[in-house]
Amino acid sequence: MINKTDFTENIFREIHKLEGKVTLYKSLTAPVSPDNAIGRISRMDAINNKSVKEASLRETEKRIAKLHQLLDRIDDKGFGICNRCKKPIPEKRLMIIPEANLCVECNKT
Repeated sequence: MINKTDFTENIFREIHKLEGKVTLYKSLTAPVSPDNAIGRISRMDAINNKSVKEASLRETEKRIAKLHQLLDRIDDKGFGICNRCKKPIPEKRLMIIPEANLCVECNKT
């Protein structure tokens, strides 16, 4: 079974790292000013890049929310158990992907 103290510390480290990414993505998703003296193609490229960064921002924020929810469930009876086969999820998998709710084998199918 997983060491919950190490696991919790790992989650907090991951949340901290992701919050840094959120700050960066927010700074990179500022509106593209129409009066900026860049060419039309460059403006379109800037708008496209902004959309990609906004998508990354949303995904990062979702992952942070999942990790916070996971901290609330860490003491639940079913924590660390595969939702499909009901076998324990390997500790290494949970340390890499804390929000994993399927073991490697069940995730393949």
